[in-house]
Amino acid sequence: MNVKVYSTPTCPYCKLAKDYLREKQIAFEDIDVSADSAAAQTMVKLSGQMGVPVLDINGSVIVGWNKTAIEEALAAVKA
Repeated sequence: MNVKVYSTPTCPYCKLAKDYLREKQIAFEDIDVSADSAAAQTMVKLSGQMGVPVLDINGSVIVGWNKTAIEEALAAVKA
């Protein structure tokens, strides 16, 4: 499973998303777009959005803290 979380250190919704993944024991790559402009550009190309968090779960892109969408994307990977 390949999970990336595009986030910033000050974003409360990013923290919720990352805490949720940790709680589910899902390994993920945390990408700080405030410190990496190339990663920020990648995130915008991926999502069409400037807002964080953006999650990429095996190619399924989720914008924002959307627990239901995250659960569905994780379930699709495990199926």
